[in-house]
Amino acid sequence: MTRDPREFDIIVYGATGYTGRLVAEHFVREYAGNADAPKWAMAGRSLTKLQEVRDAIGAPADTPLVVADADDPASLDAMCGRTKVVLTTVGPYQLYGDALVSACVKTGTDYADLCGEPAWMREQIDLHHEAAKASGARICFSSGFDSIPFDLGVLMLQQEAKARFGKAAPRVRGRVRSMQGTFSGGTAASLTATVKAAAKNPSIIKVLNNPFGLTPGFEGADQPSGMMPHYEEDLGRWAAPFIMATINTKNVHRTNFLLGHPWGSDFQYDEMMLTSPGEAGKAAANAVVEMLKNPFGAKPPKPGEGPTPEERENGFYDVVFVGEMPGGETIRYGVKGRYDPGYGSTSRMLAETGMALLESEAEGGVGTPGAFLGEALVERLRTHAEISFAVED
Repeated sequence: MTRDPREFDIIVYGATGYTGRLVAEHFVREYAGNADAPKWAMAGRSLTKLQEVRDAIGAPADTPLVVADADDPASLDAMCGRTKVVLTTVGPYQLYGDALVSACVKTGTDYADLCGEPAWMREQIDLHHEAAKASGARICFSSGFDSIPFDLGVLMLQQEAKARFGKAAPRVRGRVRSMQGTFSGGTAASLTATVKAAAKNPSIIKVLNNPFGLTPGFEGADQPSGMMPHYEEDLGRWAAPFIMATINTKNVHRTNFLLGHPWGSDFQYDEMMLTSPGEAGKAAANAVVEMLKNPFGAKPPKPGEGPTPEERENGFYDVVFVGEMPGGETIRYGVKGRYDPGYGSTSRMLAETGMALLESEAEGGVGTPGAFLGEALVERLRTHAEISFAVED
């Protein structure tokens, strides 16, 4: 691993929060005692809480602790100047992320988060993309279940399509075959913050509704909405809307955009979740449409809350991507993860995004895991996060 004069390779910012703690645990579990381990630190607002979490997760007593606060930009500047990569779980990012992104861009520090807030992401692209290119900072949003399995799943399918057919698939369907897990309090808070922001600024709604909301200056082909339940003959099951599609599809299109449209400027992509065959599947698909009107119910989870270790352990997800070629041929590619997607797997994805950024030679800018890291991140996730990526036909 290449070293530079900075004190740390990676800082986990928000390490005292529910998800941040899981990211820190990943470094303890995967890299403690490893000769090629990153030099990493835990950061947050309270030194006392950082000490408590360090001891609770079994991190070495000499694990460095850094005090930094989203309300104190000088502390963020100081933190970023000490490390090559910052991994942040401090959201909603539209409320707490501005100063940290600015600090990373200014200091040329790589950044990765778990953001699923497309209007804020577009704002950061407009504000910082050129400056990040100049400073060398890679600003890598959506480095968890939003949107790594989908971003990288499409990328890997297209690699296989080119190898098999000599060209990319102009149409890809992402379908969640099965999933067990819970929404995070952070996800609920992010959605609430986005709704409030859109009420104050209606222009946000345009970004939320536009599949190309993260590709400024480019509008591609009309996209399937993914909002109408229907039966898919080739998969033998009903398809229903998928709550994460709004952010994931935008990130997939941004990856294609940043890579120079290797999948075509008319590339079409949508995401849905599969129910079951027959009338029961149809009823379930229609029920999903109603559920999405109030996805968190009467008592949404609060930030900092999350599932038990047993629930995280028993979670999983299984996603298939179907590439459709102009001649009628198809190709399928599967991405499957152990652990619940919102916490157990997401924390591993964010940690390994940080590790991959350390080794990446991609130029700076505001990008995506697919555009910055591609297959190098796939290999890290296979090895260190128990996520499989494989052709299925």
